[in-house]
Parts: sequence; structure tokens; C-alpha cells
Amino acid sequence: MSMASLQLLHSTPPPISKTTYSPSRLDLCSTMAEIKQHHAQIIKLGLSSDNDTIGRVIKFCAISETKDLNYALKVFHTLPSPDPFIYNTIIRGYLQSNLPRNCITFYTKMLEDSVIPNNFTFPPLIRACCVDNAIQEGKQVHSHVIKYGFLSDGFAQNNLIHMYVNFNNLEDARRVFDKLVYKDDVSWTTLIDGYAQLGCLDEAYKVFESMPVDKRKNSAVSWNAMIAAYVQSSRFHEAFELFEKMRLENVKMDKFVAASMLSACIGLGALEQGKWIHRYIKESGIEVDSKLQTTVIDMYCKCGCLDEAFEVFKRLESKGISSWNCMIGGLAINGKGVAAIELLKEMEREKNLAPDYITFVNLLSACAHSGLVDEGKYYFRYMTEVYGIEPGMEHYGCMVDLLGRAGLLEEARKVIDEMPMRPDVGVLGALLGACKIHGNIELGEEIGKQVIELEPSNSGRYVLLANLYANAGRWEDVAYVRKLMNDRGVKKAPGCSAIELEGAVNEFIAGGRTHPEAKEIYAKVNEILDRLRSVGYVPVTDGVLHDISEEERENPLYYHSEKLAIAFGLLRAKPGETLRITKNLRVCKDCHQVSKLISKVYDREIVVRDRNRFHQFKGGECSCNDYW
Repeated sequence: MSMASLQLLHSTPPPISKTTYSPSRLDLCSTMAEIKQHHAQIIKLGLSSDNDTIGRVIKFCAISETKDLNYALKVFHTLPSPDPFIYNTIIRGYLQSNLPRNCITFYTKMLEDSVIPNNFTFPPLIRACCVDNAIQEGKQVHSHVIKYGFLSDGFAQNNLIHMYVNFNNLEDARRVFDKLVYKDDVSWTTLIDGYAQLGCLDEAYKVFESMPVDKRKNSAVSWNAMIAAYVQSSRFHEAFELFEKMRLENVKMDKFVAASMLSACIGLGALEQGKWIHRYIKESGIEVDSKLQTTVIDMYCKCGCLDEAFEVFKRLESKGISSWNCMIGGLAINGKGVAAIELLKEMEREKNLAPDYITFVNLLSACAHSGLVDEGKYYFRYMTEVYGIEPGMEHYGCMVDLLGRAGLLEEARKVIDEMPMRPDVGVLGALLGACKIHGNIELGEEIGKQVIELEPSNSGRYVLLANLYANAGRWEDVAYVRKLMNDRGVKKAPGCSAIELEGAVNEFIAGGRTHPEAKEIYAKVNEILDRLRSVGYVPVTDGVLHDISEEERENPLYYHSEKLAIAFGLLRAKPGETLRITKNLRVCKDCHQVSKLISKVYDREIVVRDRNRFHQFKGGECSCNDYW
């Protein structure tokens, strides 16, 4: 090596000066300790008044992952004349730190210091007004957007639409939208979401329909906004109709539309549609995030396909807490309490993963649906002793349900009395249901009156109390409950059941005759009942004769909605095909008995999902073991 090369090797780099310092070095910092070292060097170099250099320091301190907003403010106050970029950075810092009122105050200071806002000022400022619900300030900010010439700025305008939606002011949101020169996906979606959030779904659809066709074809986001709105409002048929229209217009489904449609499948029990969507996800290469994975598992669980759900679950490369919770919950509603406990134990063997609050809600629910009293008591203590999870309202509700179903009504009452919080209507409703099952009139009457006052518009609460009175022969009290319902305008929810055949969902209402094949269906029901009588069927009329149950009594009893759905299934399903029924109410005793007998006499497996759980009827038996 030459002498010149050795000298070059051992020479020290020239010292950094004010003119050679590069502010871009600040962008490489990852901790507050580093940025403070650089800040000290900047002060020594005499650059502490340079907006570009100090602005980068403030940016790191205000909005980085390891931010220190107080330090950012101290640095800000040393600047003689900060520019709009620096003010905007502080406003963003306040917003990220969930201090929306400070954003508004700091904007006021910006104006007082005669600093003119730019197009980056208004989006975070408008969002701050949303978070703080600052209606008057928001309107003033809107006027400033106009005053400073940002009427054509899409970011500001879209945030204004969102702001007025947040203020429940759809009129002004629509006014901003209508004045937009260029409406992008965010503009359309924000307004559609706004109408949907306030329950104006028909108006939301009108906005969606007014989108230019070429724009709509390239916007899965707007389709999902409308589909998700229908799903969240339980208008599942309209979600399916819109999804079909989306397919006809050749709009590519993304992970968000897939998740929304899987939820619609859950709502209607549309297993075949759900399977098709699952296949499409796998074949089209749609990004499958944890939410979509969980929704697929949930769809199979809630459409009565537990084996498929478990297969999807087992094949997951990485199982997050939501996937485990969903699978345990699926086992719960299918009455697989022992399997749910085994899955918890398997989960506990996983590294870096611990059960959470929801895990134990689902596990305790599994114990309740399977009559595992001792196990339920054990895990109720276990979650606190091992994981430090304090029981919440849902856990107490599960324990009351567990004990109540098992006939341990006084023990269930003791759990309620010892709760650290006031029991909600769900907890008390669980005890009321148990009183109805076990005929405890005195306790049921006390709890029933409380539940009705807590939830005066829920017809099911009146129904339970009235049936309790009816079973005790207290007809005057039955009449009183009926009068109370009439006086308050509370209508009984009609029983509604759905069955999916060949990808189409058919719905039936108790005693309804609107189905195009109603004549054949009713004839089939009568044929079925005649055949069942020959093997000893006697109607279970417990609580039926008093016209105050969850379905119209003697409408007749034989024409409850699930009976109509099963009859249609026997008429139209392929030989040996499992009949899958989804019902909005709890299965009554008579329909439960009839379903068991049909499964034996017609040699047909029937799966019924009511509002509480799954019933799998096969060979004259039910998976619930008559415990539901």
C-alpha cells in the first residue's frame, strides 16, 4: 500500500460545519435519544433558527412512533418565525396524541401569528373537529377552507363531508359533496356511509346508483360500503341482490366485499353461497388477513358446518387470538363444550399467545350450552387466578345461564347478588329463561318485571313472563301482560325460518302463505304430521294455548316457520341432502320434538340454528341432548 493511501486511511474526516450539515441525517433517527443528540449539534452549529432543519426535529418529536410531543413544543417555542409546515406538524402531533381541542387552539395561534395555512393544514384540523365534536369550530374551519382558496382540494373537501356526517348533518355533507368538482372513491363512500350510519339506507342506495357507471366498475370500495350497510342493518337479501349486480358488472371482489358477503351468508344461513365465496377467495388470490380468516371460520361455524370450520382453522399458517376465539365460540354454539375446553388447552400450549376476555366468554358459553357446571365454575375462577382477567358482565351472564339451565336457580341468583356491577338485561334475562324452564314462578315473576322495565320494547321479555303465568294457571296475570304489551305498542316477533337450496334462500313466516309453493308445502306438513302420529307423536302444547308465545299459537301450532321450511326441504332437496334451517327465535318444544321424529322417520339429517345455538337432528336424536 502506498504512503498516500496510508495517509488517506488514517486521516480524520473534516469537521461538520453550518454549511456542510445535511438536515436529511435527521430522517435516519429512530429514538428520542438520537434526535436530542442531533438537536444539540444543531444548536452548536448555529442552525437552531433554520425552519428546514428544526422542522425535521419537530416532525420526529411530534409524530414518530417514539414521539415526545412536549419536547416538540419546547423546540417550537425557540423558533423566531416557524413556517406553515411546522404548525401543521404540531397540529398532526396533537391529533395523533388524541388532543383534538389542542389542534383547534394551535390553529388559532397560527392565525394570530399571521401564518397562512396551506392545503396540508385543513385535513387534520377538520378531523380534530370531528373527534372533539366541535360543531361551531368545524363550520368556521369550513369557511376558512373557502376563504383560503381550497374549494377544489379533494382532501379537505372529503374531510368536510366526513365531518358533517360525524355531526349527523347530512344536509351540509350532501351540499359539500354536490359542489365537488371531482368526486373520488372517498367522496362517494363517505356519503354512502353517512346515510347508512343514520339509518337512511334507501338514500344511501340512491347515492350509490347515481355514481357514474365507469367509476363504479372500478370501485370495489363503494360496492362494499353499500353491501356492508345492508348487512349491518340485517337486510341480507338486498346485500345478496347488490352482490349479484356487482358480479354482473364484472367488478372484482376484494377482501372487504368478501368479508361483508360472508357476514350476509351468516345472517341467512346461506352455506352454499358462503362456500362459493370461500372458493373464490382461494382461487383469485385475494389477500387473506386475520379478519377475513376469522370471518370464513365464523361462516362455517354459524352455517352448521363445524368440520369445515375446523379444517380452515387447522390450515391457518398463523393463528391469531381472534381465530382461536372464533373457533371456541363456534364449538360453543354447536354444544361442543368438551371440545371447546380441549381447544383452550391447545391454545395455551402455543407460544406468545394467551387467552383473553373474549376467550373465556366463549368458553363459559360452551360450558353453559353443554351443561358442564363444574367445568364452568372452574374456568370462571381460573381466568382470574391464572390470567388476571376480572369477570365482566358477559362472564357473569354465562355463569347465570349455566347455573340456571342446570336448575341451580338460587345459586344463579347468588351470582347476581354478588356481582360487582349492576346486572344488565342480558344477565337477568338468562335467569328469567331458567325460571321458565324449571317453573319457578316466584323468582321468575320478580325477575320478569325487572327485565320488562329494563327493555320495555322487547316482546320476548313479555312472552317469557306471560308463559310463566300461563303454566301456573294465573290467567288474570297473563291478561295483564297482554294488555301491557298492547298499551305500549309492543308486537310479538313472528317466527321466521330460512332454508337454502341450490344457492337460493327461501324464507317462511309462521302461518304465512306468501311462498309461491305454499299449497304444496302445507300439504306436505299435514302429510308429515299424519306419518309422525302413526309413530306416537303428540303435540307439545306447553304454553301454546294462550296466544302469547314467540310465535302465533294454534296458528296453528303445526305451522310454525321451521316446520314449513323442513317441509319445503323434503319437497325440493336432493335425496339424502342435509336440511339446514336458520330461525330468528328459540325453537319451541313441539318443533324440537317434530324435528327429531322427522330425522328418524324420513332418515334425513336436519340442522337448525335458532337464536341461541345449533340443533343437529339425526336418527331421532338431537345434538343438544334436549338441553337448550
